[in-house]
Amino acid sequence: MLHVKAKAASGSPGVLAFLLPLTLGAAVTIVAASASLVSERPSSSSIAGLVALLAAATFTETVPLPIRGIPIGRTSLASVFLVGTAAIYGWAAATLMSFLMQLAVETGRRRPPVTVAYNSSVYALAAAAAGGAAAAAEGSALGNLPVATTAAAASFYAVDLALIALVVARTSREPFLSLLRRAVGTTIVPLTIMVSLSVVLVILWDRSPFLVGALFGPLLAFDLYQRSQLRTLEAMRAALTDPVTSLGNRRRFDERLQDELPPDQGEKTVSLCVLDVDNLKRINDRYGHPTGNRALAAVGARLAASGEAFRVGGDEFALLLPGLEPEQARLLVELALVDIALGPDVEESIRVSGGIASYPGDGDTPGRLLERADEALYHCKRHAPGSVCAPAADGTEPSKLSLATGTRDDRAARLQAAMSLARAVDARDALAGSHSESVARLAVSVGARLGCDPEQRELIELAGRLHDLGKVAIPDEILEKPGPLNLDERRILERHPAVGCNMLASLGLGPLAAWVLHHHERWDGNGYPNGVAGEAIPLPARILFAVDAFDAMTSEHAYREPLTREQAVGELERCAGTQFDEKVVAALVAELRDQDA
Repeated sequence: MLHVKAKAASGSPGVLAFLLPLTLGAAVTIVAASASLVSERPSSSSIAGLVALLAAATFTETVPLPIRGIPIGRTSLASVFLVGTAAIYGWAAATLMSFLMQLAVETGRRRPPVTVAYNSSVYALAAAAAGGAAAAAEGSALGNLPVATTAAAASFYAVDLALIALVVARTSREPFLSLLRRAVGTTIVPLTIMVSLSVVLVILWDRSPFLVGALFGPLLAFDLYQRSQLRTLEAMRAALTDPVTSLGNRRRFDERLQDELPPDQGEKTVSLCVLDVDNLKRINDRYGHPTGNRALAAVGARLAASGEAFRVGGDEFALLLPGLEPEQARLLVELALVDIALGPDVEESIRVSGGIASYPGDGDTPGRLLERADEALYHCKRHAPGSVCAPAADGTEPSKLSLATGTRDDRAARLQAAMSLARAVDARDALAGSHSESVARLAVSVGARLGCDPEQRELIELAGRLHDLGKVAIPDEILEKPGPLNLDERRILERHPAVGCNMLASLGLGPLAAWVLHHHERWDGNGYPNGVAGEAIPLPARILFAVDAFDAMTSEHAYREPLTREQAVGELERCAGTQFDEKVVAALVAELRDQDA
């Protein structure tokens, strides 16, 4: 029925650990089966029948039945003839025939010796179990050919599936039970059909062996038809699928966008997001194209979990979100971008920018909708990389969210939720609470010196209170460690801006989420989480970074004494132009000196 892929049984220590006892048990079973068969002295007609069944099984095993998605190997129609042999001639004949058939086929495929031994042993043991089950069923009160054949097929299937899943689980490091459940779910329908065919074969054989020819012809035709259909489907799928990410390609995207926006679209809302991996060239140049492809695959997988995703260019993706309003779509995409920055296991954090547009407000045709989404994307890449923008209602430039948007009740609910989060941060740690309040007050003053308007200063104050919100997800042993952090601990700590951004984005606080995400980015691009540099870092995030650093340097810590204000100012001025924005440092120093005056 099933046989393991060659690479899965290539001699790894996990496979060799149970290969020896398995092959030893199979060898004992084969020797016993050979002795039993010889002692039975089969007639010439029985030998001819066995040869015919062996030939049919061998032929069908060489052309496995194409079933997509089987996680443990391939399946074939050979089991129909092997199970039939067990029901007709008994366990000894079935065991010997299964072993010889699999040995010949696997050797002909030039499989590694370990694979040949394992697959041949599995088939021999499965056939022995099938023969034993058939004999037991025939001796029961319900004993008849259909019952015996069904019992034989179930036993063959159970032993074969379990042993193959065992070796694949060892080599793929996937939990055995999880892999077994997936394998059963994928193969249960075709294998049920094969059980039925085995019953038909045995009944026909009982009447006349020559009638089996009437079964073999349709089986072969079915197998060849399935192979032809699969090749056709695979060719169609390849024409519409990107090979790196397995997402739909540009052709498929154009078709789906046209499908979602027909001329008689009516009142249906459709949101479209186009995205671009900002640092793919840098990843390719630093680590090579295989790493870049892994990054693209990771982005594609996360986007596919958010909606109908497509890869429409080298580093370009599209996300089609039918039925979602613009703000719902924006929130969904923002959360996806944060997960992309945090999640993929590649050498460098992945930064993705997005532009979002919705039908009918932003465009009433596929071309116009795509054009508006592209405009928003290019604006985002220039002014707020790593985030997502939407076109303004007047068609001028992409809009940004503000606490001033929405109804009065909506604004009040957002503020209340944000302040509740701020109080939760304060309550977790007395020092952190004092730190957040100090950062908020000083950041507002620095923002005023840099020309921020009152509304923006209000948001900066709230962002100051919430800038360390993501630390609620950091373990206490890291936050309270009395000495320097090791590399792994620092990596965990450096996730807190993205975690805080994720939490704020879920409240619809778009600007605050972006500022919190970038409040540890350095002017020279060596910060985290995205390595954004210079003016690409939002000004409020640059303010928060400098003020946060100053307050941290002048605060009590378990592992060092605080710096004086003069020493901290000296550090800020020394790092201006590399770590901090020079104009932000100048405004901060001026504010501190005015406070001391």
